[in-house]
Amino acid sequence: MTKRRVYLEDIPLDEARAMLQAALARAGKASPLPGEPIPLDEALGRVTAAPVQAKLSSPHFHCAAMDGYAVSAAATVSARETRALPLRLGADAFPVNTGDPLPAETNAVIMIENVNQADASTILIYAAAAPWQHVRLMGEDMVATETVLQINHQLRPVDLGALAGCGQQQVTVRRKPRVLIIPTGGELVPIAQQPKRGQLIEYNSLILSSQIRDAGGEASVSAIVPDDEAALRAALADAVASKPDLILILSGSSAGSHDFSANAIGTLGEVLAHGIAVRPGHPVIIGLAAGIPIIGVPGYPVSATLTGELFIIPLVRQWLGLAAPETAVVAALSTQKIASPIGDDDYVRVALAEIDGRLQATPLQRGAGVITSLVEADGLAHIPRFHEGVDRGGTLKVSLYRALSLVKRTLLIMGSHDPMLDLLATHLRRHTAGQRLVSVNVGSLGGLIALRRGEAHLAGCHLFHPQTESYNLPYVQRYMPNEPVALVTFARREQGLILPTGNPKGITSVADLSGARFINRQRGAGTRVLFDHLLAQHRISPAEIAGYGREEYTHLAVAAAVADGIGDCGMGLRAAAEAMGLDFIGLTWERFDLAIPQRYLETEAVEALLDALRGEAFKRELGAQSGYRSDATGRVIPRR
Repeated sequence: MTKRRVYLEDIPLDEARAMLQAALARAGKASPLPGEPIPLDEALGRVTAAPVQAKLSSPHFHCAAMDGYAVSAAATVSARETRALPLRLGADAFPVNTGDPLPAETNAVIMIENVNQADASTILIYAAAAPWQHVRLMGEDMVATETVLQINHQLRPVDLGALAGCGQQQVTVRRKPRVLIIPTGGELVPIAQQPKRGQLIEYNSLILSSQIRDAGGEASVSAIVPDDEAALRAALADAVASKPDLILILSGSSAGSHDFSANAIGTLGEVLAHGIAVRPGHPVIIGLAAGIPIIGVPGYPVSATLTGELFIIPLVRQWLGLAAPETAVVAALSTQKIASPIGDDDYVRVALAEIDGRLQATPLQRGAGVITSLVEADGLAHIPRFHEGVDRGGTLKVSLYRALSLVKRTLLIMGSHDPMLDLLATHLRRHTAGQRLVSVNVGSLGGLIALRRGEAHLAGCHLFHPQTESYNLPYVQRYMPNEPVALVTFARREQGLILPTGNPKGITSVADLSGARFINRQRGAGTRVLFDHLLAQHRISPAEIAGYGREEYTHLAVAAAVADGIGDCGMGLRAAAEAMGLDFIGLTWERFDLAIPQRYLETEAVEALLDALRGEAFKRELGAQSGYRSDATGRVIPRR
């Protein structure tokens, strides 16, 4: 068996890019691709392969710019406001509409509203016409042989109109770069197939092919290749024989026992680099076979997407004769400390919001497999090599994924997780076009701390206070004693024990958890605070709960862990248990509130949010959800 290759070296990003360009130059593949003629109605978004000249002048004759009468300007010099000049129709003046060619011997147009009709054959004018008055001269817009569009220009709708207007019926554009994608992995199944336990849907090829098409290329995807070195070599050989411009091998680029990409590339060609100093996306492979560049793309979706952004999209645009894509870059303050590996270029996806006039960036989950971080990200922050990270409050340079105007219309809620916040976000969008609600889950206490630091517009919390047997208000008074904060009820929710189907351990209450593997919530979460209170009521020490230290960050994550058999029980919402088809024992109904600083209450965005929250449509839909009550939704809790 061929010995598996691990990382040949770990090279900086700039060096890897330069290495790829040098290899392309040696293979004669660094220049833009040749052109092909296509009809104008198929050319939108394509890139010109040569300058385009006008075939015809536009307009290609002198034409009227107004409705009226064409005349010889010299014949009108005696016209006065006090002495009308008669002109004979068909001899001295000729009726024309806008766009009509000027009759011979005429060089001006008098607008119809400046003329009186003397009789059926005579008009009267009251001012002399200037030469070429209200006339579009031949070639006013474009002159035949004039360059209308330059080389390497991406065609827009107006460009197509200009080409048609100067007599062109087709245009020569760059051939689209052809990229062949080979997904690998025995655990993968196509999108159309329902995965079984141990199987994963293969969607990296969909992400990358969409990136390629969006950049102007063509992408085709082969059948999924199993974790077999011979099968991968055969698939790669077939790909090379089809002579695409670029080959991508998805997954198999790391150092696991089923990672054969480097071996396969090395067998057919040359491995130029294996391991790039970027996070995420460290195990990228760059190779060349038969003059065709090959990129081994890491299997995790966040890593694969970043590889597309850093290597694949720029390469497609290079072949089209376009510069690397430029995005707006803004400076934003980090709401959290971010630690970075000092030798790598670190890329962090962030949610952005403008709070108290400052643009703030909140890092999203950093796992390379967390595809939701790709969906939720407003931008990509870059922490360069040789920086250990950024402190909370430090400045990040963020490349925007969304328009800054939309970011500035974003309300950021930090705090406890509730699935129905997404429902509120939907109703807010229906209520106010362009307004966004973005939720970041940091736990109830974390949300209040973020609010105190000025890092969020509002916080979601459901913190039970045993001494007063009330929710949230004592914690708001403790964490934000010097600032007026309104507590607005979002919903009442049913909390309880999430159990496997059939409840095999016969758990009926917290008192029955001895010997069960428990799935806990993170420190500072309202559910954790409530669970600790219930343990104290039953005189149970946390040390007696197996799995007390096993933490998840959302109700759905707890339910998923129970459903997967990782734990025998967890605490969370009835809605989360039912979403996973699990059993549920209700323990209490709690109040989930939105904490909103007084200074935000009268802002347009928060007023729109509260209007949506108090709307009958939202309350009706919220109350119909299992484990939710909306009878108190929208009420302000008095601050004693």
